[in-house]
Amino acid sequence: MTAGSWHPSASLEVLRLRARWLALIRSFFAERGLWEAETPALSRAGMTDPHLQSFSTPYHGPGLVQGSRLWLHTSPEFAMKRLLAAGSGSIYQIARVFRDGESGARHNPEFTLLEWYRVDFDHFQLMDEVAELVRVVLAGHRQPGPVERLSYRQAFRRYLDLDPFAPVTALRDRAGELGIAVAGELSADDPDPWRDLLLTHAVEPQLGRGRLTFLHDYPASQAALARVRPGDPPLAERFELYMDGVELANGFHELGDPLEQRSRFEADNALRRRQGLTEVPVDQNLLGALAEGLPDCAGVALGLDRLFMIAAGVERLEEVLAFPLERA
Repeated sequence: MTAGSWHPSASLEVLRLRARWLALIRSFFAERGLWEAETPALSRAGMTDPHLQSFSTPYHGPGLVQGSRLWLHTSPEFAMKRLLAAGSGSIYQIARVFRDGESGARHNPEFTLLEWYRVDFDHFQLMDEVAELVRVVLAGHRQPGPVERLSYRQAFRRYLDLDPFAPVTALRDRAGELGIAVAGELSADDPDPWRDLLLTHAVEPQLGRGRLTFLHDYPASQAALARVRPGDPPLAERFELYMDGVELANGFHELGDPLEQRSRFEADNALRRRQGLTEVPVDQNLLGALAEGLPDCAGVALGLDRLFMIAAGVERLEEVLAFPLERA
């Protein structure tokens, strides 16, 4: 522990700006008739996605089996969808969330996530509202140029001269041509690790330069919690927002089919087993809510610390946090 490390890593000026931005966000949603939900950070179920690692802890009190494992949420998504199924209408939440193994210039294991759901919106309508909110936060600091929308396929063709739905051999060869180093062995038959490699190394850094860029229509295999639109190829009704090459948000036209959702959870845990990762309990309450009926809706999670970093004109997340991991 270095001398003076008890001080906040962000300046007091920036921390006051954070408070102002949070107030602006709450005002933005109040004007649009959304109410602020609060849901637990600790749950008996976790996120099965193999790309996200959760913190967990044993519980020794009454009400559960002694030693039961509880999970800190990586997102308030599951609980908010239960509220939607109960008839909440459109809602938002500003939540502290937790992801293990994530620390660096743009990551902290505890961070602030803004998540909201719009009933009777699809993902394209939600993109418009995301852009409006981001402009509200950035007003007076910087204003990005016109909004750009690129399909996943368009982005790969523009920046890589490559169809992301090409065979794995073509994806692998393009990575080799670009000299992208591969850590470990990537699958010889699964295209997604190669797509992710090319996206993060060669496409993402180009996105959102001087503007807000929405990447949408992802491969169906990367749908996560989004609906899949039939076609050739089928596409996930999902989007991500980028500015200055930084991913800010991830949104979906939400999947409402409980059988399909259970199948995806089970596939996630099967992949976890193959990768030697801990399996995560499936959220049976969410599946019960979906069986009751999720209204047609779109939802998005926006990383507020990253947005505030861009608004403040700084390069590292710690410059907009009071006490990041090293000072917590």
